[in-house]
Amino acid sequence: MHDIEITGAAEGSLKNISLKIPKNKLVAFTGVSGCGKSTLLIDVLFNECQRQYLEAMAFQGIQKPKVQRVRGASPAIVISQAYANKNPRSTVGTLTDTYTDLRMLYEKLGARACPHCGSMISAADCREETEKRDGDFYVYMYCSACGRRMDKLTRTFFSFNTKEGACPVCEGLGRLHTVDREKITDESLSLKEGAVRCWEKQYAAYQTAILGKAFSYYGLPASEELPVGRFSTLQKAILYEGTACEAVKNAFPGVKPPKNAAGRFEGVAPMLRRRLAEKNGDMKQLESYFKTAECPACRGERLCGESRAVTVNGVRLPQLSLYSLEKLYIWAQALEGTLSGRQREMAAAYLDDLQTKLNRLNQIGLLYLTLDRQTVTLSGGELQRLRLAAALDSELSGVIYILDEPTAGLHPKDTAGLAALLARLRDLGNTVLVIEHDADIIARADHIVDMGPGSGQNGGEIVAVGTPEELRRHPASVTGRYLARPAPGKASFRKANEYIHIENADVYNLKNISVHIPVNCLTCVAGPSGSGKSTLIFEVLAQGRDDVLHNRVTGLGAFGEPVMIGQAPLTRMRRSNVATYIGVYGDIRSAFAKTEGAKKAGLPASYFSFNTPGGRCERCQGLGRIENNMLFFADTEVVCPACGGSRFSPPVLAVSYQGRSIRDVLEATTDEAAALFAQCEPAAKKLRLLQEVGLGYLQLGQTLTTLSGGEAQRLKLAKELALARPGRQTLYLMDEPTAGLHPQDVEQFLALLDRIVAAGGTVVVAEHNPQLLRNSDFIIELGPRGGEKGGYLLFEGTPEEIKACGKSVTAAYL
Repeated sequence: MHDIEITGAAEGSLKNISLKIPKNKLVAFTGVSGCGKSTLLIDVLFNECQRQYLEAMAFQGIQKPKVQRVRGASPAIVISQAYANKNPRSTVGTLTDTYTDLRMLYEKLGARACPHCGSMISAADCREETEKRDGDFYVYMYCSACGRRMDKLTRTFFSFNTKEGACPVCEGLGRLHTVDREKITDESLSLKEGAVRCWEKQYAAYQTAILGKAFSYYGLPASEELPVGRFSTLQKAILYEGTACEAVKNAFPGVKPPKNAAGRFEGVAPMLRRRLAEKNGDMKQLESYFKTAECPACRGERLCGESRAVTVNGVRLPQLSLYSLEKLYIWAQALEGTLSGRQREMAAAYLDDLQTKLNRLNQIGLLYLTLDRQTVTLSGGELQRLRLAAALDSELSGVIYILDEPTAGLHPKDTAGLAALLARLRDLGNTVLVIEHDADIIARADHIVDMGPGSGQNGGEIVAVGTPEELRRHPASVTGRYLARPAPGKASFRKANEYIHIENADVYNLKNISVHIPVNCLTCVAGPSGSGKSTLIFEVLAQGRDDVLHNRVTGLGAFGEPVMIGQAPLTRMRRSNVATYIGVYGDIRSAFAKTEGAKKAGLPASYFSFNTPGGRCERCQGLGRIENNMLFFADTEVVCPACGGSRFSPPVLAVSYQGRSIRDVLEATTDEAAALFAQCEPAAKKLRLLQEVGLGYLQLGQTLTTLSGGEAQRLKLAKELALARPGRQTLYLMDEPTAGLHPQDVEQFLALLDRIVAAGGTVVVAEHNPQLLRNSDFIIELGPRGGEKGGYLLFEGTPEEIKACGKSVTAAYL
């Protein structure tokens, strides 16, 4: 078959649509946010491809998406922004596999001092032998100077994730995490008053009771009412380190530690260390309780002493880890010119592979990243592009690749390189399907599927299909109109009377720059990826320090705490949804509890929550779905057989508010709910804010984990606006808020930003989108490139003035 044929797709908001997608083509799926692009490609096509593939291997019973038929399916791969490796051991080097190539180079070419004679020897010049010992194979080599045998340092010794290669003190993390007593407790308070900050509500009462039993077991006085600062040395030892600590053993020799019922107390510090270990080093939720310091043994270099001393072409592996990928590429080219015949024979394959990977990363504008950069610190767009580059190494053909906005976070100058990679993926014999709003990528597509016409329930239809030129002429296509006639920028700009000044900013790659930001204006900080935009806004401006020589910020006196809206996911919990996050669910539950039906049935507001026992279905605990374990594959979810996906018990579902059950309300869009709760002012106000930020199409019960990065940012903005105090000057700091927005959505978002500024707000955004840049009041451009070659101030002024600036990287795209 020459096409993928989808017949009768009705998942989510899709209106029973059918279409043909040409195979072995680059196909762009366009349309306003929430129109059904991701639902069609991921929830229907990808899931059905996976189902057919697994059932062909005799894995039966896999849930089929709501689609009559999909013909011409192939194995499919999704490369989305939602993916993120939270393991602190995952770095750019490990994710791209460039670190593996380097480990191989250091195994084959590494120079080290012979432990016997002290001569500097190269692994390439030494004879090797393998010996089986205790069931394992050991590799040895003989010194080319003295002839004596030693352990060969293989690739395993150059990994900080193995016991052979990792620094024994920090176990390859490069840093040590120690519990900070000052952060975990307020010793001026008693336990009853909440002295232990990491104990919350009922958990605090539970832990306090166990601690009391522990004190009683050892004959120590009760302490619930006593400030922690007045505890005895032994009481503090038990509180902080638990009943198994050395201080207790020394004080009570021969006394067995208490059992659970008698008061076996873990201790606050061991509990936090255990929780950190359970999260595999993910510091996000626990970082406020720890002090982090460089490992004194390896000084942050992660490897054991023997491994980190080895050099290739005079450079140690930990030094290479600090290089930008661009600098690493230069090093690899220089190394190639120094290799002898035998060395070349041993290392050529790994060196070629390394240079090929780095060249691909260059095409997508990521050479500013360093090898040791943790993946948890990367943006969604950076992660997705790294995964795209990794996919190209597979050389697979006949695969359906689905990419969700690969240009997210990408400066327009790097779009051509990304388009070339997508084309290469297609030319390998694959079908490349891209969800995209970027006009350059859409224009380079072989075929376009434009969806809409609106969002949510107003979307889910095929508006137009065809080539870019055919779409430009299509009368019903909003995307086609923007391709044919891009929205013009504004001609008049707000003038500021006051400024926020940043002086001598030098955090990370910023080159001691000074800028001024106009108050009560919309300011965009532009520049290539990695040029220092987010650093300037979130690491310097947000800190607001005015008593230092460097990174000094003045002019913030009239502002309170800045409102920061970054790219971090809202949550990883399936129980959090749009209604709970914005705070409207409490108002809705109260409204249901006040109905006659609820009063007659004796149902309080808590019974209308799916998060607490009472009115929820206990089979699925209010989730509406239960997990289906797939053993070797990712778990799937099926509708709860007890409640049929309704989440609630029959008595709760029988109660209605203006003819709608609580299930109906959670399935309603924000627009529908705004009309339904128009007379309930607390709920109506929050729902209006969701509409103002362009999220009227979202369902109230939609899980936060399903939102795109752009939707998550706008939801954060709506919440902050709900909390804002009228008449108070507020500084809003945003990181690429147009990510995931169609040009029509950007227009609506610009109108909201204008209202915020008109109400006295000052908005500063890190942004690439030319549409937002053209409509800002002031632009600060950093560059000219990313990483070490970025961080310079190229320009500051209005959008009109930047076009006349000869140094600007961005001006050409305005």
